[in-house]
Amino acid sequence: MEIERINEDTIKFYISYLDLEERGFNQEDVWYDREKSEELFWEMMDELKYEEEFTPEGPLWIQVQALKHGLEVFVTKANLSKQGEENFELSSASQDELATEERIEKMLEENFNPVNKDSEDDEDTLEFVLAFNDFEDLVQMSGASGLQDVNTKLYAYQDRYFLYVEFPETQYNESNIDNTVSILLEYGTESNLTGYMLDEYGKLIFDNPALEQVKQYFMD
Repeated sequence: MEIERINEDTIKFYISYLDLEERGFNQEDVWYDREKSEELFWEMMDELKYEEEFTPEGPLWIQVQALKHGLEVFVTKANLSKQGEENFELSSASQDELATEERIEKMLEENFNPVNKDSEDDEDTLEFVLAFNDFEDLVQMSGASGLQDVNTKLYAYQDRYFLYVEFPETQYNESNIDNTVSILLEYGTESNLTGYMLDEYGKLIFDNPALEQVKQYFMD
């Protein structure tokens, strides 16, 4: 397992699926078994004690992303001045009533288990983030065919540009997504950053539709 300190308030864990199996877990345990997901989380936090000075006290934000070969887990100490802005942060009443461990268990249930997280009426959306070192590559992409109706946002973060792309389930099937991603990867590289991380730490340059705005302002 890899542990990376993003900043004073955020830690990123990366654990491969092979590492999960060696620890006695599998992917289904993480997503659908609350007790197993909590057990894994506390194992990760125990290892953190020996790597970084990061005390899991108070409300936390937990973001889990499934990658091709493993899981990324972002743990962020919440800013109390932002209570209620994120849908997985506990209300102030809950924070007063629950102990630290109980609060974390509640957030684990909401964020590790997608069945409880979304209602039946919610629309499933696949997100994809593309990284660019050169803004000119973005300009060239904005003129490519097949991307006119794609939902996109453009961010700047750590001296690079990131294009956040959404694929709502009701608008795209697997073939559509594969074709669109193939076009995107001709101009940029896939990033492990999430939309949550970009919203929290990046600078929004263009809201949706970002590519149309890039084309409007920068294409000759």
